[in-house]
Amino acid sequence: MTKQQFRIASIGLGWWSDVLADAVNRSSNQLKIVSCYTRSPDKREIFSQKYKCANANSYQEILDDPNIDGIINTTPNHVHLETTKAAANSGKHIFLDKPIANNVWEAKEITEECKKSGITLSIGYQRRRESHFRWIKNQIDTGEFGTLVQAEANISRDREGKFELGHWRYTADGMPGGVMLQIGLHYVDVLIMLLGPIKSVSGMASQLVLPGDNPDVGTLLMHHENGAISSLSTSYASASEYYLLNVYGKKMSAYYNLFDGLRSLRQNETKQKKIPVDKVDTLLEQLIEWADAALNNSKVEVGGESATKSLAVVLAGIKSAKEKRHILVDEIINQS
Repeated sequence: MTKQQFRIASIGLGWWSDVLADAVNRSSNQLKIVSCYTRSPDKREIFSQKYKCANANSYQEILDDPNIDGIINTTPNHVHLETTKAAANSGKHIFLDKPIANNVWEAKEITEECKKSGITLSIGYQRRRESHFRWIKNQIDTGEFGTLVQAEANISRDREGKFELGHWRYTADGMPGGVMLQIGLHYVDVLIMLLGPIKSVSGMASQLVLPGDNPDVGTLLMHHENGAISSLSTSYASASEYYLLNVYGKKMSAYYNLFDGLRSLRQNETKQKKIPVDKVDTLLEQLIEWADAALNNSKVEVGGESATKSLAVVLAGIKSAKEKRHILVDEIINQS
């Protein structure tokens, strides 16, 4: 990265904005939070005191500030287009938390507005940067897996009582598809990275524990363009946090879960091999990539186009669960 400091304003100021601001503070001053805004004066004051930054009285004040290079946008999904378009038109680079939007039309509009304004848009898909997935990707690229056959994944958390009643995450309007859209997207992105583009999706969903009108359990069965099949289970209603992703190839398979780490097994072997990998600061890595791309006019790994494709996969699963039929991803892309 260049030696020029990249100055950031944070908008939205929910719990995830603090997680990203903490990552910024680990950047050895390459990145710096200089301002913040949300509608709640109390939240602004708490954030500005915690991160020793300015407390803007309006979003327009941030947009008009020439000392701000980029904006970390953690606002609710349904205002991503409005807030990101305003930032792009003001020449501010944007780090936008996933999903890029709640629908493909808005995702395309966000992507086009940023492209038209010449600003760098990075979408918050940090899971693909985890070292176990990078190891699997490298082995696939070098041919160690042979023909990719299938994959299975699970991403689960307990969200009961974590948000106040009426929170947008509990509503179909605020977060259509519930858990599949909000955290399932992470592993859809990883599965696309590892197995390639997804052609069609079949989905199932239930609401079992959480309040509101949104699924808290969902499963996607996906057919990749190369013929491989993957499955993804997601839950906001499980007893604890859990992550699992196994990839099966004709010559080798790899198995990852939160508690056992990464293991591999080659064809004709009967004993798994433990794969040691270094821990990566995925959030900081992606934020630095975003700033570096903005300062040097280079590309980010996950921009608007790829974020729109993974969104379309989840939306296809949501449509499948409602209509009880297999959905082509292109049906979702083209209808928008």
